[in-house]
Amino acid sequence: MTALKNDRFLRALLKQPVDVTPVWMMRQAGRYLPEYRASRANAGDFMSLCMNPEFACEVTLQPLDRYPQLDAAILFSDILTIPDAMGQGLYFETGEGPRFKKVVSTLADIEALPIPDPQKDLGYVMDAVSTIRRELNGRVPLIGFAGSPWTLATYMVEGGSSKDFRKSKAMLYDNPQAMHLLLDKLAQSVTSYLNGQILAGAQAVQIFDSWGGSLSAAAYQEFSLAYMRKIVSGLIREHDGRKVPVILFTKGGGLWLESIADAGADALGLDWTCDIGEARRRVGSKVSLQGNMDPTVLYANPQAIRSEVARILASYGTGSGHVFNLGHGITPEVKPEHAGAFLEAVHELSASYHA
Repeated sequence: MTALKNDRFLRALLKQPVDVTPVWMMRQAGRYLPEYRASRANAGDFMSLCMNPEFACEVTLQPLDRYPQLDAAILFSDILTIPDAMGQGLYFETGEGPRFKKVVSTLADIEALPIPDPQKDLGYVMDAVSTIRRELNGRVPLIGFAGSPWTLATYMVEGGSSKDFRKSKAMLYDNPQAMHLLLDKLAQSVTSYLNGQILAGAQAVQIFDSWGGSLSAAAYQEFSLAYMRKIVSGLIREHDGRKVPVILFTKGGGLWLESIADAGADALGLDWTCDIGEARRRVGSKVSLQGNMDPTVLYANPQAIRSEVARILASYGTGSGHVFNLGHGITPEVKPEHAGAFLEAVHELSASYHA
């Protein structure tokens, strides 16, 4: 494979020295970019965009072409590809988000679920990874990703998005045996899926635990973190002659940083409700930290954006181990030039912290 021209993202995840704090944005290939909207229109719909490796590559590279400050590319896909490959029938309703034709509601439903083969059942994702990696040509590292078992389970049990997760939590408390079987199957599926991405060319991977923060402290440990720990222990951690860093991101997980830091990953993603300096004091040198500007700051003027970047950099302090990011995905209404101001500010203002 082509040597990396810019590896500061990987170096920061491993707490190695960097010249400036690396930066990328969750959902950086997305609806805030007019070029993305044009590609989606050409593809026909969201899933056609995801399932065509050439389109997936095109939209993955679009933010890098617009913003030379980006220090990583992230695979364009969706966390719900695994439930879809398990036969749940993923589709998207306009204005309503993802839906499933089948829902999981009984132990028998869960026992019947297959564990997808990454090459046979999710080959379009593996083809997208290898295509993107080739087209990047060493420009920046490529991040692969998957949803956490708990997050995927909520969509499968609820049949789509949920505000209160009443069906998922009812199963968790009424029938923990069924929920544990579902989570175990999903953990196996995510492990093989991420390993497939690594073998296809992903140079770091992130697990998105979008809904872990909806759980009680005890339920989080048993039904979310335990399964992410299992995944981390089963991942390929070295490929192409370098370490493959793993990032865990639990939205709303600020209360449990010490436990997450003990799960075996290289970095923790932080949402915007945590103070990054306090998080650094709590987890010490155990892991790197990724984050964590409130995405809505990008609606503000460029000077206000710059001030918030400066505040977060000062809170983290000197030295490596920080990957700058938003505390969640960039939202569709953000002006592209505001995202550019954010990225420029990170590199410009962070240099003094690495002198």
